[in-house]
Amino acid sequence: MADAINSNSKSGYNRFLLLVAGLGGLLYGVDVGIIAGALPYLEATSGLNAGQLSFIVAAVLLGSVISTLFAGMLADWMGRKKLMALSGVLFVVSIPAIALAQGYGPLVLGRLLQGISAGLIGVVVPLYLAECLSASTRGKGTGIFQWLLTLGIVAAAFIAIFFSIWLSNVEALGDAAKLFAAKDTAWRSIFWVSLPPGILFVIGSLLVAESPRWLYSRGKKEAARAALLRSRTEEQTEIELREMEESLQAEKKSRKVNGQAVKESLLKRKYVIPFLLACIILACNQATGVNSIIGYNATILIQAGLSDVAAHWGYVILTSVNFLITIIGVMLVDKKGRKFLLSLGSAGIIGSLVVVALLFNGVEQQRIDCREQVQMQVTGEQSLTLPYNPGIAMQILGASGPAGQPLLGNPSSLIIIYSYGDFRAATKVVRSSDSLAKPIQIDRATSLPSNKTIAFFTNPFADLDAAQSAPLKIENALVTPVPSQERGWTIAIFLFIFMGFFAVGPGVCVWLALSELMPTRIRSNGMSIALLINQAVSTTIAAIFLPTVGKYGYSTIFFIFAGCTVIYFITAAFFLPETKGKTLEEIEAHFSKSKA
Repeated sequence: MADAINSNSKSGYNRFLLLVAGLGGLLYGVDVGIIAGALPYLEATSGLNAGQLSFIVAAVLLGSVISTLFAGMLADWMGRKKLMALSGVLFVVSIPAIALAQGYGPLVLGRLLQGISAGLIGVVVPLYLAECLSASTRGKGTGIFQWLLTLGIVAAAFIAIFFSIWLSNVEALGDAAKLFAAKDTAWRSIFWVSLPPGILFVIGSLLVAESPRWLYSRGKKEAARAALLRSRTEEQTEIELREMEESLQAEKKSRKVNGQAVKESLLKRKYVIPFLLACIILACNQATGVNSIIGYNATILIQAGLSDVAAHWGYVILTSVNFLITIIGVMLVDKKGRKFLLSLGSAGIIGSLVVVALLFNGVEQQRIDCREQVQMQVTGEQSLTLPYNPGIAMQILGASGPAGQPLLGNPSSLIIIYSYGDFRAATKVVRSSDSLAKPIQIDRATSLPSNKTIAFFTNPFADLDAAQSAPLKIENALVTPVPSQERGWTIAIFLFIFMGFFAVGPGVCVWLALSELMPTRIRSNGMSIALLINQAVSTTIAAIFLPTVGKYGYSTIFFIFAGCTVIYFITAAFFLPETKGKTLEEIEAHFSKSKA
């Protein structure tokens, strides 16, 4: 009876551990997704200009980059448990800072705190899970972090839909003052709704045990034993403690020459190989284009041939596929293994991206560049307002000579790539057949960063002062025939397939690869550096996506994503060791072996 009670207690604690980790993933997802629903109402009621709003959106990325840089050092200094609690507290504090804000400064501060929280969570929660969960449940636990991360993004979208429906009912009353007040309440409420998960995460972080491996590395062996016993049997605990001691002694021995302590080089094979593998996997994870495909999904599907409504339903399906297939990945990761799922997922991604690229290529071969005709319509104030309707389309295409003749009289879409000095941007895609579409509007105030800090993160090599007086240059004005609905849905289906393969493989395994591969000595700082590389690749892709699409087409960008994923597949299939069922010490020992 006592053994059964003890077993149930350990099972209960393991479930609680997974719940706390899942709440960390949920907060990470909310951090990423919440601003999309709140931004339209914030823009309508705050009186902030476009530059200030763009910085409020970007402040999360800035805060995340800053905190990721120091997260590993902080995790080693104060411990995993305390840093998790701190990250939760920062999130909790950020909510009232934003929701009660009455000006630009408090909004920026609140969003920076959210970003700092997200950066810390992205490092410390997978790190904590890797060091606390048993080898048989580590994959499932880290997978749940990713699963609830996707739930956070989906939840943010549904919260936005709820307030959108509520506001449409208020708008029907025809009272402008009530509608303004309702929009102000809406964006503040969207942030308030995300507060309870943050509070629960803080409470949960205080109730779980500290990482036994962190405790052991600090010489607190009895505390490490007690932490392990909360989730392991006596036998399992003794085995892992013995492995920790052997690993620690081997590390100490390797740092001594003739009995004298020396500083061990971090360039040894056992450190460099796993670190490079983790960096390649994280970089390739972003190079699949997943963030851009999710972020620009509605625009992609409109260009593919779907209507505006159908494209937005396509986005709902895409995010739902991501959420649901992640569940399958969580169930398979400890049964089939990381290597198998990463190989399967990356192979499926390559196939689906190539098909999407070929489908777009068939349409984009017919598009033409009407840059000169659009440049002529730029005003003396170096701005442009262009309603793209059938009449304007006929005018532009007619002036383009023989190249524009095949498109005359047929529905077409227009995207403009433009620049002020070193800063390049692209407009939204507008269809000639969309009678409700707003005119394309380009001006300096909404196109340039509002200050040099934002300018640096937008383009570190650009000169903002020169751009303030540079003329508006239309680099491309690309007119493309609108594909058929059938082609649009075919592209949408293969994007759903892409999302499914990503969710079952890279989506679940990337956090595992990050935390499992790193040896104990470099795990926390190595994870920080690898995540910084991950964010750098993500930021680069976000910066080049629209300009590349505008100039070379979706087919080119999807072929590039597929090419990067080939590197991912080769790394996973031929160089990544299988870590399923192995303790962290066993994984570290694998990389310590000589080539012989």
